[in-house]
Amino acid sequence: MRRVALFFLTVLLLSACSMTVNEILGQQPTVPPAPPATSTPTAAPTSTPTVPSPTFTSTPTLVGLKTKTPTENSTPTPLALTEPSVILLPTNTPVTLIPQVAMKGFVSVSASSEVFYKGKQCEPVSVKFTAQVADAAGVSFVVLFVRFKSKLTGVTSEWTSIGMDRGAVPGFFSHDLIPLEMKAVDGFENAWVQYQLVATDSNSIQLGRTDIFDERLSLLNCVVTPTPSPTETSTPFVP
Repeated sequence: MRRVALFFLTVLLLSACSMTVNEILGQQPTVPPAPPATSTPTAAPTSTPTVPSPTFTSTPTLVGLKTKTPTENSTPTPLALTEPSVILLPTNTPVTLIPQVAMKGFVSVSASSEVFYKGKQCEPVSVKFTAQVADAAGVSFVVLFVRFKSKLTGVTSEWTSIGMDRGAVPGFFSHDLIPLEMKAVDGFENAWVQYQLVATDSNSIQLGRTDIFDERLSLLNCVVTPTPSPTETSTPFVP
């Protein structure tokens, strides 16, 4: 019995030696706090630059289309003239300007040609005058006055008055002038023919008058160049 008690005492002492003070005093052991978790640094992501692939767009080539070349605006350079200066005029043939003729009471006056001829072998042998009056309802008559003017001396003949025909259209009058109608036709060769028109109503009251049309119409002599006829040559008979 003594041995059993000694055995239990020995076990109790060994157990007491293995127990901590807290276990002997009946206190719960203090668990030390866990060490803070150390964060492992994460490597920064490396960005790989993405190079975009070039896109090629095909441009259509227009066949036969010319590219317009821009024209540079040239600034004119002023020409400095020093005294004395010589200005060269163009050598072109000067243009003779025909002065305007006053035509009171008329809208238009025209002649079919600038030249006509004496005789029947050259054309034209007449010239047609056409006139339009401004007062178509009031004008009843239009008289054409014509005379010769020498191209060499300027001498004029007596006026010849000719009544013009009324046209189908109101306000229009016309007349075909032939050389034999004019006074002193045999006394002038290759001369100017001056003309003037006068418009009147049914009571011979003047409603319009033109100035003289000068050096616009010529009456020329018809000169026919004879054409040589072929001559027959006889061949001598040889027996």
